[in-house]
Amino acid sequence: MASLKMIGKSDIAVNFTDGMFKGLYHGKNCHVPDIATVLNRAWSAGVDRIIVTGGSLEESREALAIAETDGRLFCTVGVHPTRCNEFEESGDPEKHYQALFSLAKEGMQKGKVVAIGECGLDYDRLQFCSVDIQKKYFEKQFELAYATKLPMFLHMRAAAEDFCEIVERNKNRFTGGVAHSFTGSASDRDKLLSFDKMYLGVNGCSLKTAENLEVMKGIPVERMMIETDSPYCDIKNTHAGIKFVKSTWPSKKKEKYDQESLVKGRNEPCLVRQVLEVVAGYKGLGDLNQVSSTLYHNTCRVFFPQDLDSAADALLSGHHETD
Repeated sequence: MASLKMIGKSDIAVNFTDGMFKGLYHGKNCHVPDIATVLNRAWSAGVDRIIVTGGSLEESREALAIAETDGRLFCTVGVHPTRCNEFEESGDPEKHYQALFSLAKEGMQKGKVVAIGECGLDYDRLQFCSVDIQKKYFEKQFELAYATKLPMFLHMRAAAEDFCEIVERNKNRFTGGVAHSFTGSASDRDKLLSFDKMYLGVNGCSLKTAENLEVMKGIPVERMMIETDSPYCDIKNTHAGIKFVKSTWPSKKKEKYDQESLVKGRNEPCLVRQVLEVVAGYKGLGDLNQVSSTLYHNTCRVFFPQDLDSAADALLSGHHETD
C-alpha cells in the first residue's frame, strides 16, 4: 500500500454517538467500546480532523463530550430532519431551541462546535417525521446559524425542491455549508451548486452506482468535501467505485472482534482514504495528494476559517511533495 500520510485529510461526518462504536449491534453487545482504537487507526491513516455529527439535542451533547477528548475532534449541534418531532415533544419548542443555542455557544467557546446540523429534509423516511414538521424546524435552525455565525451541516434526501426553496429563502442567514452524504441526481447537484456557499459531501453512498459516479464527476473538486458517515456508507465490493480503491485494512466479523482489525461492515474514519481514491480515480486526477489538499482547503474554508493560511501553505507545499 502507498504511504497513507498526506497533507491534510479530514472526515467531515462521523457518527461516534452511534451504538456500534460502543460495541452494540441490534441491541446485542458484541465488543468493548472502541472509539479510541478507531481514532488511532484514523490518525495513522493520515486523517487529522474529524467532525462528530450531532442529530438531536441529546446526541449533540454527547458529540461535544466526545469532541472534547481530542484536539483533532470537532462537532456539530443540531436536529436531524427525522428527529424534528423532539421540538414539539419537548412540550416547549422555543425552550428546546434555546437549549440548542446554549449548547452551540458553549461548544464554540471550547473551540469544538464548528457547524449547526445535521439539519435539513428527508422525505425518504417520513414515517419518523412529517414533511410539515421537518420544514418548520429546518427553517428554525437557520436562526441558530444566524445567531452563532456558524456554517451549516445539511442533509437532503428525496427533497431537493423544498430543500432548495428553504435554503434560497435563508441564504443570507448562514455563512456557508455542506450538503453531506450527497446521493442526488445531476439536477439536484446543479441546484445545490447554484448556491455559491454550498459544498457537497461525498462518501461511499455517493459512489454506489455508475450513475452516482457520473453525478460525482460533475462536482468540481473545489466544491467538494469527503466523509465516511461512519459507521454507515462504507464502500462495498458490489459498488461501482470499488475498482478505484487501492487501500485496504484487515477486517473481522463483530463476533470475532480484534482491535487490530476493522469490524466487517462497520465504516470508520480511516476509510475516508478510499473515498478520496474513488473520487480521484473516477475523475482521472493522478495527484492524490493535490486532490486531498484541495478538499482539505474546502473543509477549512467552511469549518475552520481561522486555519485557511496554514491550509493554503499545505496546498502550495503539496506541489513539492509526492504521496
